[in-house]
Amino acid sequence: MINKILYTVVALSMTVGAYAQKSDGTTKSLVKAEKEFAESLAKHGAKSAFTTFSSNDALVFRPNPVNAKSYYATAADTKSLSWTPTYARVAKSGDWGFTTGPFTDNGAEKAYGQYLSIWKEKDGKWELAMDLGVTHNKALNKSESLFIEPKEFFKPKFATDKQRNAGTEILVTTEKTLNTTLKSYGVVAFASFLNPDVRVLFPGYEPIIGKDKAMAFYNGMVKNMTLKTTKADKAQGGDMAYTYGVATIDYKADLRESFNYVFIYERQADHNWNLIMQVFTPAER
Repeated sequence: MINKILYTVVALSMTVGAYAQKSDGTTKSLVKAEKEFAESLAKHGAKSAFTTFSSNDALVFRPNPVNAKSYYATAADTKSLSWTPTYARVAKSGDWGFTTGPFTDNGAEKAYGQYLSIWKEKDGKWELAMDLGVTHNKALNKSESLFIEPKEFFKPKFATDKQRNAGTEILVTTEKTLNTTLKSYGVVAFASFLNPDVRVLFPGYEPIIGKDKAMAFYNGMVKNMTLKTTKADKAQGGDMAYTYGVATIDYKADLRESFNYVFIYERQADHNWNLIMQVFTPAER
């Protein structure tokens, strides 16, 4: 009986040690946590992996945003999902970052696509805060890896809740301005908000990388777009932020669709917020 108890303790210790999700504020540590997440799912299934790696308030888009732990408490388990991070960044405060890359679902109906995961640091480890993805045909283009480390480290030591909320409100105002401009000028409005290296994930398409390609995509297909922001969150260092909500798209082909969206912003030297990532997933209404 004692040996059995000791074996159980050792086994649990090995499992925790294998998936430590340790954060040291670097992109390297975030990519490692993401890979550990993928390995955990392959070995133990989605229920165990999402329960272990997600924060208590993490959201997954299935297709609409729901609490990750609540969803996987009742969802069918699977080990068929695999993915590889190919692009990742971490805020200079080291408190949150994101990864994205290709995924494959080898389930009953094989599927391919791109995912986005947003992670937050808590008590020295990375926790999954948000997960979503888009599907497309088997990729024709190979994904090149790009993991960008923060250029500096900065985290305010004495920031108050009021100061943090004020920073978030600035971002909400920025997105309201974007939405107003979209209503007035159509998708050409994105030209003033997209960073040169922006990445767009849209159902049915491989990643659209670069401002010129993104604008060609929008101008070629979209007539109008409106955004309804649900929430915004900003890194403590003030250099990166994200929003999510619902986008209504009117196509030039006289069709309207609703999407859940996640936008990631980066503050520029002129203090403006530019979009570096846009992800759209079909919304269920």
